[in-house]
Amino acid sequence: MLDNDLLEQVKGYMERLQKKVVIRMNKDEHEKREELEEMLKSIVSTSDKLELSVSDVPLRSGVSFDFVVNDKPSGISFSGIPGGHEFSSLILALLQSSGVPLKLDESLQQIIKSFKTEMKFETVVSLSCHNCPEVVQALNQISILNPNVSHEMIDGGVYPELVAERKIQGVPTIYLNGKQFGSGKMEISEIIEKIKEIAPIDELRLSATSSDEIHDVTIIGGGPAGVSAAIYATRKGLDVIMIADRVGGQVKDTMGIENMISVAQTTGPLLVTSMEEHLGKYNVRIRKNLRVKSISDGHDYKTVELTTGEILKTKTIIIATGAKWRELGVPGEKENIGNGVAYCPHCDGPFFTGKDVVVVGGGNSGIEAALDLSGIVKSVTVIEYGPELKADKVLLDKVNATKNISVLTEIQSKEITTENGKVNGLKYISRKENSENFLKTDGIFIQIGLIPNSSFAKGILDLTKFGEIVIDDRCKTNVGGIFACGDVTTVPFKQIIISMGEGAKAGLSAFEYILMHTKKDEMKAA
Repeated sequence: MLDNDLLEQVKGYMERLQKKVVIRMNKDEHEKREELEEMLKSIVSTSDKLELSVSDVPLRSGVSFDFVVNDKPSGISFSGIPGGHEFSSLILALLQSSGVPLKLDESLQQIIKSFKTEMKFETVVSLSCHNCPEVVQALNQISILNPNVSHEMIDGGVYPELVAERKIQGVPTIYLNGKQFGSGKMEISEIIEKIKEIAPIDELRLSATSSDEIHDVTIIGGGPAGVSAAIYATRKGLDVIMIADRVGGQVKDTMGIENMISVAQTTGPLLVTSMEEHLGKYNVRIRKNLRVKSISDGHDYKTVELTTGEILKTKTIIIATGAKWRELGVPGEKENIGNGVAYCPHCDGPFFTGKDVVVVGGGNSGIEAALDLSGIVKSVTVIEYGPELKADKVLLDKVNATKNISVLTEIQSKEITTENGKVNGLKYISRKENSENFLKTDGIFIQIGLIPNSSFAKGILDLTKFGEIVIDDRCKTNVGGIFACGDVTTVPFKQIIISMGEGAKAGLSAFEYILMHTKKDEMKAA
C-alpha cells in the first residue's frame, strides 16, 4: 500500500496521462500477488484514465503485469513488485505508454524506429540497484517507439530460481531473445549501438540531417568539467551546445562524496541534480544520450560527427568526456562480468551477502569499495600491485579498524577462475616472493582506475600512451580552437573539484579564442 504522501505525488504525475491505460495483471497464484494487486489498485485510484484488469494473460507469473493502450500491448511488462529505485520506472512507463512525449533526441528516435528485427528484452534487476532503472527505462522507451521490440523488467529477488538457473551474480543483466546481451550500467546510446551490430536497419526510415548553423562552442561530455565549461562559456554570451551520454557522467555512480569544498557530505546523484538545475538556468542546448564518432578541424569551422550520422559545425570544441572503469585485462574477466566479476559495489554487493570477495585496487575507489562491501559480505581481501595502498589516510584508518578487511600488497593478478559457471578464485603472482598462488573467492570487484574516453580524438589530437589528451595550462590541445578538460586530459589528480575548475578554464579559453579570431577577421575586413 502506498502512503498518502506518495499517493498524492503519483496523482500529480497521472494528471499528465494522454490516453487510457489498462494495467493487465496475471491471475496466477503467487505469494506476493496480493501485495502487488494492492499496490496497483492504489495507483489506478489516482486517475480515471487507469484501469486494472486481472485475467489469464500470457505473462511470467502471478506477479507480472503489462500495459494495454488502444487494445494493443505497449510492449512493456514488469515481473515483480517495482518498488525501491524501480518505482520511478513504473510511473514513467505508465506516462510514456499513454502518449506523454519521450525526452529522447529525435535522431535517436529515428534509429530506434528503423529496427526491423523482432526483439524480446529481459532485464534482471535488484530493487536496491541505482544503475538498473536507467537500463530499464531505456529499454522501455525503445519498446514504446518500435512495435518489434518488447521489454520485461524482472526483480531477481522475486525469482531466485531464475537467478540461480542463469547464474546471475550482477545487475542489471540484460537478455535479448533468451541470450545475454549485456551486464552492468549501459546508456541508451550504448544499447542502441549494440543493437545496430546485430539487427538490420530500415534505411528508408532514417532522416538524420546536418544543419548549416555554426555554433560558437560544442562541448562533448556532461560531467563536472563539461557542465562547468558550458556555464562559463554561456555566461560570456556564447552560443553553446552540449553533446552528452548523460549529464553528470561518472559522478552519478559515486555514492559518497566528502571532499567537495563547502559541502561536507553528499552523493553523486544529489550533486548531479544540483548540476543540472544550475545548468538549466542558462541557455545551453543539451542533446542527451548521444555519442560522438569523430571530430575534424577545417579552415572556417570544425565538425563533430555523431554516431547517428549527424554532423555539427562549430567554431570551437571543448572535450570533457571523462573516463571509464579500467579493466584488469586477465583471462576470465570479460567472460564473467555478471557471474562474479563486478565493477560497482553498490549495485552488485548484495549478491555476495555472507560471502568472501576480493577488491582489486588500493586507491581511494578500491578502499571505498572494500568499506562498502564489508558491511554485507563475510570477508574482503584488498589486493594492490604496488608495495603499499595509495588511498587517503582517513580511508586507510577506517580499513585498519574494520575486522573483516585484509590487505595483500605487491600482487599481480594472473587469471580469474570459475567453477560451474561462477567465479571461484583468483590466480595471482606474489611479487615479493616471485611465486604463483591461488586465492579462493566468490566475487572480484575491480577498482584499478580509469581509462580516458578519447578514442574519437585519436589521430587528430596529441594523446599520451594512456589515452589522455595532452593540454597546456589553458586547456589548449595541439589543434587551435579545440580544448579539453577534466579526467580525459593530462591534468593531474582526477577529482570532481579539479574537473570543475578545468572546465571553467576551458570555457574561458574558448571565449578568448573566439574573441581573438573575431578581431582578426574584423581587421582583415577593414
